[in-house]
Amino acid sequence: MDPRLAKAARAVPPELVRELEARARTLRRHVIAMTGRAGSGHPGGSLSAADIVAALYFHVLRLDPARPRWEERDRFVLSKGHAAPVVYAALAERGFFPVQELATLRRLGSRLQGHPDRKSTPGIEMSTGSLGQGLSTACGMALAGRLDGKRWRVYALLGDGEIQEGQVWEAAMAAAHYRLDNLTAFVDWNGFQIDGPIEKVMSPLPIAEKWRAFGWEAVEIDGHDFRQILAAAGYARGVEGRPTVVVARTVKGRGVSFMEGRAEWHGKAPGPAEVEQALRELGGEGR
Repeated sequence: MDPRLAKAARAVPPELVRELEARARTLRRHVIAMTGRAGSGHPGGSLSAADIVAALYFHVLRLDPARPRWEERDRFVLSKGHAAPVVYAALAERGFFPVQELATLRRLGSRLQGHPDRKSTPGIEMSTGSLGQGLSTACGMALAGRLDGKRWRVYALLGDGEIQEGQVWEAAMAAAHYRLDNLTAFVDWNGFQIDGPIEKVMSPLPIAEKWRAFGWEAVEIDGHDFRQILAAAGYARGVEGRPTVVVARTVKGRGVSFMEGRAEWHGKAPGPAEVEQALRELGGEGR
């Protein structure tokens, strides 16, 4: 653990950790059920990001499901848009739309497309899917908030394979130049992209050092430890004069034994028997 986060991490109440762990299990169950039913989707990166998403949506973000466009809300941009299932699950559990609607993932006419669509899905801030673009949008939102004198914050979730994109680093440079301390980025560092290990495809390592070189405050955490996730989010709120990136070490396919650490589950849906096994490992069917 980053020593700067240690005190805050120890102060996180155990009951809050247990609550968020339960929330994350529910999100993971939804991801499996949704992608299995659709016969397509991206379970691996959705599962690796589930703890970060649970922490943000159920504790960190200021949101009002009854008013998805509430002016004072915090903004969240899923830059790795293929992980839409876990964000849809969080939005449904928060009450932005009925949980039952998750069963329509990727169906013709559904509001829950394979990648997020801000025009049709309540709670989605940016249509993403073309990797590398989300952070640029998040920078624009953060700069707009600054210019308008607003207190809301912007959060972005990027993939470790995604940061191979040049546009990410243009956005990183701009965010530091404009001193966007109301912007926090999370990098889901699960080590795999669709073609294999990120280090073999096109290594972005060392990740934290690169962000620091671009003028960002950078902290490294265990992306499955809620104490560290919450401590990092709190730390970022106290940083002045520059944006913060949280480099979160995670496990691809987290929570499902046959998916963990395997690149093939980046964009492959589980079959019926695999869905049954995964839900059993995750503690039952999602509600």
